[in-house]
Amino acid sequence: MILFNNNDTIVALSSPKGIGAISLIRVSGSKAYSILNQIFLSKNLSIQKPNTLHVGFLQFQNEIIDEVVLCLYKNSKSFTGEDVIEINCHGSIYIQNRIIEILLLLGCRLARPGEFTLRAFLNGKIDLTQAEAVADLIDSNTEASKNTAIRNIKGGFKSDLTSLRQRLLHISAMIELELDFATEDVEFIDRSNFLTLIDDLIISNTNLLNSFKLGNVIKNGVQVAIIGKPNTGKSTLLNKLLNENRAIVSDIAGTTRDTIEEVLNINGVLFRLIDTAGIRDKSVDVIENIGIDKSIEKMTTSDFIISLFDFSNSTKEDIINSINYYSELHIRTLLVVNKMDIIDTYLFEELSSIPNILFISAKNNINIDLLKEKLYTLAVGTDVYSESTIITNLRHYDALKNLAIALAEIKGGLINSLSGDLLSLEIKQALYYLGLITGEITNEEQLDLIFSKFCIGK
Repeated sequence: MILFNNNDTIVALSSPKGIGAISLIRVSGSKAYSILNQIFLSKNLSIQKPNTLHVGFLQFQNEIIDEVVLCLYKNSKSFTGEDVIEINCHGSIYIQNRIIEILLLLGCRLARPGEFTLRAFLNGKIDLTQAEAVADLIDSNTEASKNTAIRNIKGGFKSDLTSLRQRLLHISAMIELELDFATEDVEFIDRSNFLTLIDDLIISNTNLLNSFKLGNVIKNGVQVAIIGKPNTGKSTLLNKLLNENRAIVSDIAGTTRDTIEEVLNINGVLFRLIDTAGIRDKSVDVIENIGIDKSIEKMTTSDFIISLFDFSNSTKEDIINSINYYSELHIRTLLVVNKMDIIDTYLFEELSSIPNILFISAKNNINIDLLKEKLYTLAVGTDVYSESTIITNLRHYDALKNLAIALAEIKGGLINSLSGDLLSLEIKQALYYLGLITGEITNEEQLDLIFSKFCIGK
């Protein structure tokens, strides 16, 4: 994409397409007020106070289009950093299209995907991390993903990066001064303090990198396959976790022939639960065999599995063998024994000696809430509602990995008494990777890739 003329005045529908009570049309640019004045005839918008609402009719030539409410924003006080007018009209598709059609005739052009947010970035209202957080907020589907996006919109991640950048700039400035006075053998910073500061930066960056695992869970959810032999109660468990009869349950082994996938929200984190066909030696039923193959595939591609056993038909040896099997395949596993309502004191004591095993009764709703807690702990491992920054964006993660390499190079240079001019180059490389994240260093191709994912009107 070739960056468009920022002097254009743009328009787009910012509410969802379709019929509704109210629709919102957004206009941004230097001609926003002069264009709207041509069809909003009840008052001169240019002399009205910003951040005010105005009710009146939109009229084009002899046609009265609609009665609307206009929200007025002036350049530096607006989201985009330009003059913005938001038109609240009635939600008729005809009215929406007619207003936009007339605004195009009067000098607006249609906004491209994400162009309003892009203008906010280009006009210095937000940095690139905040712009991307806007898209994350629009896409958020849980409280956790919403809260993470809002923290970043408020500048949480930006603040962390600014702190890293300022400390690097301070070090760089001291080294540059040393280079300027190299002939006088002046040292402006104690190299041991320099090394301590770099270690602090490495720790800060590592914490951000480590948060990506949690961020990925918050943004994309967790895939969990329920694995076990036929008739262990996998479908019953899925139904109980969802609190609805989603899967067919019967006493006939092999009832589930195909995988069934449903989404469960636990404390703001989405779990994509997969009820699989019971795994056993190949049966004579071709369809069941296909289901078993799919179960094995889901087992190996899930984030982790619930390995379900039947209390009335399992031994300690069965479970230990399964643990070893999953361990060899590097599959994260939650061990669950179902049908604990069938009392066998000896077997219960024997199986209880297995670490991290959970006993439930899916049929009688025993320990189901405890199972949900364990699922959440295994997936998240920490509090997603903490105020610390959580990285959810792969682009940020890649840049932070490169920053980690650059910081390690700086530390190595300090330990090996690298000259100031070479250290300065290493620091500039680290600053470059920070700039890639915030947008201080960017290009048209990168902006196109980022903002093309936005909806039109945002």
